[in-house]
Amino acid sequence: MFSGKPMKPTFKCYLPPAQVFFCILSEITKGYILHIIVNEVNFVRKCIVGTDSSQSDLWGRLICTNFKVSFIPQDPPPKQKSQMSHLLLGQQDISLTCLDQVVTVNDTRGKKKVLGSNQKLKFNPMELILYCKDLRVIRFCFDEAGPESAKKVCLAIAHYSHPADLHLLFGFEYQGLRYHQFKVNGSNPNGGIQMPMFDRSSDWDREIKRTGASEWRVCSINEKYVVSESLPEYIVVPVSLTDQELKQLSPLFNDGRVPLWCWNHRNGSALVRMAGQTEPLPQRKTELKIFTAITRSHPQRREVTFTDLDRNLPNIQEIQSAFVKARQICTLDPFEESEERWLSSMENSRWLEYVRMFLKVSAETVYNLDGKNVSVVLLEEEDRDLNCVVTSLVQLMLDPHYRSLNGFQSLVQKEWVMAGHRFLDRCNHLKKNDNKESPLFTLFLDCVWQLTNQYPAAFEFTEAYLTVLSDSMWIPLFSTFLFNSSKQCTQLLQDFAKSKAIPPGENHTAIFPPVWKWSQQFSTRDQTLFNNPMYVGKGAACVQNGEVKTFQRTKKAFSSTVRISSTSQRNGVKGEEETLQRRGSLGLKAEFSPVKDESPSERFFRDWFSRPADQQGVLIPYVLPSHVVLWKLFFLRWVPEACIPHGGPATVYHKVSQLVDEIETLQNKLRQYKGPSPHSTPGPRPGGPPSDQRRMYFKASSPDDPPTSPNVLNSSFPFNPVGNLCRRGVPGTPISKFLNGAKTWLSTETLANDTF
Repeated sequence: MFSGKPMKPTFKCYLPPAQVFFCILSEITKGYILHIIVNEVNFVRKCIVGTDSSQSDLWGRLICTNFKVSFIPQDPPPKQKSQMSHLLLGQQDISLTCLDQVVTVNDTRGKKKVLGSNQKLKFNPMELILYCKDLRVIRFCFDEAGPESAKKVCLAIAHYSHPADLHLLFGFEYQGLRYHQFKVNGSNPNGGIQMPMFDRSSDWDREIKRTGASEWRVCSINEKYVVSESLPEYIVVPVSLTDQELKQLSPLFNDGRVPLWCWNHRNGSALVRMAGQTEPLPQRKTELKIFTAITRSHPQRREVTFTDLDRNLPNIQEIQSAFVKARQICTLDPFEESEERWLSSMENSRWLEYVRMFLKVSAETVYNLDGKNVSVVLLEEEDRDLNCVVTSLVQLMLDPHYRSLNGFQSLVQKEWVMAGHRFLDRCNHLKKNDNKESPLFTLFLDCVWQLTNQYPAAFEFTEAYLTVLSDSMWIPLFSTFLFNSSKQCTQLLQDFAKSKAIPPGENHTAIFPPVWKWSQQFSTRDQTLFNNPMYVGKGAACVQNGEVKTFQRTKKAFSSTVRISSTSQRNGVKGEEETLQRRGSLGLKAEFSPVKDESPSERFFRDWFSRPADQQGVLIPYVLPSHVVLWKLFFLRWVPEACIPHGGPATVYHKVSQLVDEIETLQNKLRQYKGPSPHSTPGPRPGGPPSDQRRMYFKASSPDDPPTSPNVLNSSFPFNPVGNLCRRGVPGTPISKFLNGAKTWLSTETLANDTF
């Protein structure tokens, strides 16, 4: 993004020296992104700690704009060819929204001060430490910098990373300029998004037809948000409930959130989410009316199963506490003091335990929908946090459509954005209320990664995509992660449109686009890193022993069982303790051994785990502690001592991508030679990529080329840990063994409490 010496002019003055515009040309949109330079300081040293001890620190200029903290090195390091490059943020940039803490250090006393908005600094800082929400820890030293300039830039960073109002986030200024730039160029600012946004009734109608939910209908009682401020304008309800009945029932639920349909199984059972009720007296009568309507929507009139998530899952404060502990374990400085107890500390953080709990409850819901053929109502007091996680995971496990890239994005749009998850509060973008902050969406992405790790061929997207999606929460340019509800988004964007002279009838996605338009952040080539080369799409086949076979289950069973306590209730009554099966992947001998007094749930999971998984069928996760592992790319990608040069999953991804690219290239040549066949893959949809575009990031090498791997391949690929975490490490300690695949030995007590 920035050139080396001799340095070209990087900004042009439009205002007095107090305010300067910082212009960067985007290669994709051919438009200017304007930053206001707030403050800057020269002769700054950025501390670099990498895997190579010979690496030296970088010297350069530290700039604070109204969008990001940018470090421009005097002698920039050479840019790696095979590495993801962000179009809006350079390798040395940090979005202000991504900053969690701004800490200054006085070397003479070793005094540290956490800076907030409009605070004073009584000493001249010698160091600046930036703790980022994406787990980076970046240190700048002011050995040779002017003390007053260093103090001013520290205060500026602290002030602009704590905006007083949502409108002060850089995204509002940027999107206003971007909208008019597109209009001047005659292009469509919403082009390229080909997925349902669920902001109109037609999107819900298509989802009803896709899932075969014939006994459900789209309801518009919440148009203009007259019934509920947190629900979307269009919801799906049972056909047997009239609009008038729903209006009468809505005041009885928190924030008027009447039960919301999520998904329908092909057997007729439905997944429904529901908020708690405001008045306890008419509660039973209201529940009976709702459950009766849901029962009537089932073709066999099956009873409804009720699951209270607040009783069976951790609350948002417990999840936040676990994440903070896990983050501290990965970023502690100095590292050697904690390294020998690293594994036990990570276990004690309870983060992985909570991941297991959410996966387990979701799997129980899958059993009720698929095994028992009953509809499930998931209850959460506010229906805006835990329900978002569980409903999304259940649909991922049951519906292969949501395991495609577009399908997954539509799932997040439906169950998180439109269902009213408080992204503004949970991400704490304004840093006003730490009590409301909680990484629910990060927890969900971790659960999804566990599924992709256990079933790598079942998902179209990669862990790099999940990590980038997580990072996008901290870039304030997309409407997806900025608001608490659809109504808040609508109201703020209407006010924003008036202030920027945007026509009142303009679509919201044109004014403030969602994150799903990835061309805003990455080039077409970099977006191919999202494509999983091992993905088995619908109707795909595999080759076994020289024969082409589809993914069909074979009869095979394992006899090992483990006990699990049920969290479901039938029509509000808690059920008996049930048992679930452990899949025979722990070295157990395959044999069929029926269990006496086997419950239906035990039989369902035993049968499922005894057969090869259908990549386009139901997926049930393993949730033993030995199966749910740390998401290393997310938690450890910036840790220099955790980086494995020329190793890690990236090396496998590289080889498989080359193989898939070679196969697709040969298939294209065969089609050109033979012509299209009746069973050939249909061409791309109008407006999609051309048919000859290659999907893989790594292309097949020529037969004459030597079989070599790119130098950038390591366990952090496609991210670069160098300069993004400043601490020391000691090789040969338990974390090194852990990262190299050593078993994590758990305590006897933990193993005794294994579930699933």
